[in-house]
Parts: sequence; structure tokens; C-alpha cells
Amino acid sequence: MATTGVFNGTNLLLKFAADGSAAVTIGHSTSCSLSLSNDLPEATTKDSAGFQEVIAGVKSGEISFEGLVAYDDANNAIQAADLLIARTKIDWSFGTAESGDAVYSGEGFLSSVEMSAEMESPVTYSGSITVTGAIAKA
Repeated sequence: MATTGVFNGTNLLLKFAADGSAAVTIGHSTSCSLSLSNDLPEATTKDSAGFQEVIAGVKSGEISFEGLVAYDDANNAIQAADLLIARTKIDWSFGTAESGDAVYSGEGFLSSVEMSAEMESPVTYSGSITVTGAIAKA
């Protein structure tokens, strides 16, 4: 049954894996976000009565994520770094595990992966995926 009302962000999951492999939830994630955009080329003419006009252009998307490093996670920061270094196209999905909720999916490339270690604090990771091609919604 689909989620109703405002829900806890913990329920929103990001999964990814090498292209063609089954996507796996990233381990110890603390946040993830999906950003979609639409390039709007200007189409203003003398007939626009002094108002700007635009047309719909190229659509794009980016996913960012953060978490805590655990080397024993099924999908961890080291694996993400390896995919980036190898320039591997990945399959990703973004949504809840609840049946009936919207889940966005597609392909992309890891455009950044960072691991950070501050003294006496958990080791963290962050990264971003640049979407390539169409985004599907199930």
C-alpha cells in the first residue's frame, strides 16, 4: 500500500550498481537527494510584447548522497570509488520500498565520491551521480 501523509526520510532509499547488475541500497546512508532540471532556452521575439518567452529544452538529473563508511556494507564507499575510477555506467533507483510509492530509476555515472575522516568522529562518505538518458517512474 502506498505511503500516505508526510513520511520519515529514513524510508527513502538510494540503490545503485554496475550497469546490468541488481541495484543494492547504499550502506549506512544518512541522506540522499534527487535533483531534476529542465534547460529553458530563450525564445523571446518582437512578438512577445516585452515579456520573456522560453521553450522546454534538455532535461537533466543529479543524485547526491552521504553516509557513514562501513567496509562490510554490501554497497560501500570503496565500491563507489572503484566504479568512478573505472568509468562504469551504473543503474540507480530512488524511492521507498513501499509497494505503490513512486520509484525513479535510470542510468548514470558517478561524478564524485569523497571519503572524509575527522579525528574522533565516524568516517563519512559523499558523492553524486549524473544521470544519463531517460528517467523512468514506476
